[in-house]
Amino acid sequence: MLKYTIKRLLQSLFTVFLIASIIFILMRMLPVENYFTEDEAMNLTEEQQQDILEAAGLLDPLPVQLLDFYKDTLKLDFGTSRRIQKGALVVDVIGDKFTVSMRNGATALCIALVLGVLLGVGQTLNKEGIIDHFGTAFTIFVNSVPTIVSFALIMVFGSKVLGLPTLYSSRKVMMSSIMPIFCLSLGSIAGYALWTRRYMVDELNKDYIKLAKIKGLSRGKIMLKHVLKNAFVPLTQYLPAAFLSTIGGSMLCETFFSVPGMGPLLTTGVTKYDISVVQTLSILYASLGVLGAFLGDVLMIIFDPRISLLTKEESR
Repeated sequence: MLKYTIKRLLQSLFTVFLIASIIFILMRMLPVENYFTEDEAMNLTEEQQQDILEAAGLLDPLPVQLLDFYKDTLKLDFGTSRRIQKGALVVDVIGDKFTVSMRNGATALCIALVLGVLLGVGQTLNKEGIIDHFGTAFTIFVNSVPTIVSFALIMVFGSKVLGLPTLYSSRKVMMSSIMPIFCLSLGSIAGYALWTRRYMVDELNKDYIKLAKIKGLSRGKIMLKHVLKNAFVPLTQYLPAAFLSTIGGSMLCETFFSVPGMGPLLTTGVTKYDISVVQTLSILYASLGVLGAFLGDVLMIIFDPRISLLTKEESR
């Protein structure tokens, strides 16, 4: 277990290192003229522009720039924003938005996990019944209707019927976060319900369940102690990735409801050529994704003792 964990951790670190390097090189391949705003390009002489580029290290050979980037990253020095919040530390630019996205995303994930698993269990217990048909219709609706349309329907219902604010407000954080959180959880509810039902139905058809029924175990005990427990194991592999991905925010949802989260920040950084912001966000997103996959594999091994980490040679 320890050997496997260390190996996966090293692989994860290398993946983050590779992604960060690629993003850095791609950003340096863009024309250096994009570094300046229109006003700066008009008001600065060519000599002044060259001095600014040289001070920023953008005229150094690419290997030198890459090495400086590694050194600064190891020191947790991510530079300052040049366009989004000029002169502000990138950590400060991302910090407040990170908090908003994490709060909404974590809440949405908890709601999705509880409602999705409960719906999947209900479908299994009421197979081919009303609850099962409702769950199937809900899943099909969520997966087939364009996301922007479902968001619009939720906005109309929430504002007209429930009286909820349509746009995010820092003065009414709780009320204005209800619709964005529900929109974030909608797809995950359908996904968890679908997979919970599928895994539970598969478990019910296995021989050990039939044997448990023959032994006289109650239906409730069979469902809770055996079926749900074993059906939940595959879901644990995706929970860390799902949780960490929600921290990054949803570009569409946060833009739709004007939530000041991290979702639109990367696109804004790219369009405005804010190098430090783009590089930092790329490292953050890569780290979250890789860490989620790593934790998912580890949890899968912990919760499923049937998985063997031994190679063929070691098992002989």
